[in-house]
Amino acid sequence: MKRRYLVIILIILSITSVFIGVKDITPLHLLQLQDDQTQVLLISRIPRLISILIAGVSMSICGLIMQQLTRNKFVSPTTAGTMDSARFGILVSLMLFTSASPLQKVAVAFVFALVGTLLFMKILEKVKFKDPIFIPLVGLMFGNIVSSITTFFAYRNDLIQNMSAWLQGNFALMIKGNYEMLYISVPLLVIAYLFANKFTIAGMGEEFSVNLGLKYKQVVNIGLIIVAAITSVVILTVGMIPFLGLIIPNIVSIFNGDNLKKNLPYTALLGANFVLICDIIGRVIIYPYEIPIGLTVGVIGSAIFLYLLLRRKNYGL
Repeated sequence: MKRRYLVIILIILSITSVFIGVKDITPLHLLQLQDDQTQVLLISRIPRLISILIAGVSMSICGLIMQQLTRNKFVSPTTAGTMDSARFGILVSLMLFTSASPLQKVAVAFVFALVGTLLFMKILEKVKFKDPIFIPLVGLMFGNIVSSITTFFAYRNDLIQNMSAWLQGNFALMIKGNYEMLYISVPLLVIAYLFANKFTIAGMGEEFSVNLGLKYKQVVNIGLIIVAAITSVVILTVGMIPFLGLIIPNIVSIFNGDNLKKNLPYTALLGANFVLICDIIGRVIIYPYEIPIGLTVGVIGSAIFLYLLLRRKNYGL
């Protein structure tokens, strides 16, 4: 896994993504763009590409941070109830704050995502399993409970159709004016990079971290806040993208080991490439229609997840 190869692949996929769509635009058209082609590029294609890159990078790094802090390779926003808790927060904002702005909805979703993640961490402290695969199973059960509560209240308040919009991720609506909230993730990713070494030490355990002079609980809380905030922004803007934060960090760790700071750029590049590939597949497989990114990532990601489960002893996961 060479960084330069990932960068080259990312550039090729990005260029390919820009020129895929119902409106026929080719690289040759760039020399003499018509007004309608320029509008398609600036209003739709380029914002969509930026959304894909930010979402892919953000959710992959969220998974990497969670796996480091929990010392479990099968923990991610998908398997820890973070996504389901954020979705519950969105429902609450729709019920109680009908005229809330998108930023206010993100704030409510963030609070619920953080509380849900902290509750999952408390469960980890109480429940000790020898086999690490039981931990994400507990997280999935916890997430399903939260999701069931969300669905119940959505039916009671006739909001089930509104909630279905966040059930599966979809980049089709990522146009100018709808995607800018994703930029909130960028400074959070910078903070994650600055705290990377501390997250790595925290991943060695509380006793070891304290002996090295690290404020363990403070560092863990910072990591969980970053994860909850990014997850809330991505879900509210794009929707749920399952398994992304689970499989990408695992693939990177197979090749590069467990140093978080070293793995951050590889995880970011591979996550962006993976989402781009899934998005391109979803746009061309039933062209001119498209499959939501949540479905393509879910199918491909679940297959990779099952493969990692079956071969986890070979890879030391």
